[in-house]
Amino acid sequence: VQLQASGGGLVQAGGSLRLACTPSGRISSIYAVSWFRQAPGKEREFVGFSRRSGGGTYVADSLQGRFTVSRDNAQNSVYLEMVNVRPEDTAVYYCTAAQIHYGDLKLWSSYRIYGQGTQVTVSS
Repeated sequence: VQLQASGGGLVQAGGSLRLACTPSGRISSIYAVSWFRQAPGKEREFVGFSRRSGGGTYVADSLQGRFTVSRDNAQNSVYLEMVNVRPEDTAVYYCTAAQIHYGDLKLWSSYRIYGQGTQVTVSS
């Protein structure tokens, strides 16, 4: 399985953006899909995840209220919707996937499939 992350770009502070993560296989067969981000000079940061049907979604506490993760099996994608973005949201955003449960979904090491990343730049 390969992952394609898309939707990144340049957005003004206060604006919105939606990223999509689309696997090459059926997303309904993937246990969890998550988003991480890494800003220049900073450590990689967990953003949020979506678990297979009924498993729910979760967004990092610091991003709740502005970021939402959703899964659309019909579109075979997981989305990261960002509203009221800030310059500090500037980063490369990566989607990751785990076909089975390997561990804490907030950890990069709990995944086995990694997308190439999409750049999000928020201007002030």
